[in-house]
Amino acid sequence: MQDDFSAHRKGVISSYTDEPFTLPTLEGQTNFPSYVNCEYACKDGVWYLLYQGVWYRCGSDEKEEMTMQEIPKRVVEMRKAWAANDAKRDAGLVEPEDVVKYRDISYGPCGTWNLLDLYVPDESRIEGKTAEGRWPVIVSIHGGGFFYGDKELYRFYCMHLAEFGFAVVNFNYRLAPESHFPAPLADTMAVMRWISANADQYGLDTSRVFMVGDSAGAQLVSQFACMLTNKEYGKLFRFEPPEDICVRAISLSCGTYRLAGREKDSPRNPMMMDYFGDESLFDDPRTEVLENITGDYPPTYIFSAYNDPLIVECEPTAELLASRGIEVKCRIFGTPEAREVGHVFQVDMRLEEGEKANREQTDFFKAHMG
Repeated sequence: MQDDFSAHRKGVISSYTDEPFTLPTLEGQTNFPSYVNCEYACKDGVWYLLYQGVWYRCGSDEKEEMTMQEIPKRVVEMRKAWAANDAKRDAGLVEPEDVVKYRDISYGPCGTWNLLDLYVPDESRIEGKTAEGRWPVIVSIHGGGFFYGDKELYRFYCMHLAEFGFAVVNFNYRLAPESHFPAPLADTMAVMRWISANADQYGLDTSRVFMVGDSAGAQLVSQFACMLTNKEYGKLFRFEPPEDICVRAISLSCGTYRLAGREKDSPRNPMMMDYFGDESLFDDPRTEVLENITGDYPPTYIFSAYNDPLIVECEPTAELLASRGIEVKCRIFGTPEAREVGHVFQVDMRLEEGEKANREQTDFFKAHMG
């Protein structure tokens, strides 16, 4: 079906809204509820949407098709509110000129969900290439509670990381409730395969890969690192990492790290249910991340802020890593009085404490080039 409709694809629906949108068709005007990061097409007066790489007929009740469910109103409202806050944070920022940008590169089959940007330092202005003449790589997994965010919201942050002498991969991944665990991890593995396959074209050093993540992104980075370094745990996911990819160190910011053992009736249950999609996953062995961390886990820079609501997870996680023999550096930024230095503060390009954190985490990576 996808080939038949490729000529009729329309623009990407990127805004978060619970209002019907109007999109021109080949025959006229038609309204449908909006779905984030989906593409729409019309053929013979019938509308279809591309969802996770598969075309579906809109509004069909036929069993061979899928009728899309509305995104819960609480998710829509939170997406809108968080997007407004992020837009305010980034208002007036200008992209740096000393970074080369490669945008909207497809790394997987799931349409807009599987797009990445690559930011590479301008070598005439920035040093950092390895002895082999390639750039070490930072892979950034954005935060957003597993249900919000995209690469556009992290572009200034990731471009700034590139200014420290790294090629930086900034990517979209599938979100809840449209997709469920372990879709973001599968997408991250697909990104690693893309890096491996395209390293020569962009001058990437696959033997010197680093990862950063904040909030839910920090959880995903911590879990992905566990999958890579504990082979038995990794087998539970049936993902095969490229042999040439070597993750030398990771940085975890303002994260939540324990998936296993969460109470099903906790206040955060709706968010986790959106991500898991099934209560049985609360007891799934794949959620036992901290329990499966071994001494082969990569060196870790982990940080938070006094006014980060997830600060309570930072130091205990650092202590657990240290108890397993893992090199770890733990930092708490700001002061109790500095309210602006809060959750994922390092993404705010105007904060002095954010600049300190970004310099420290990239210095940590440079110390582990090998």
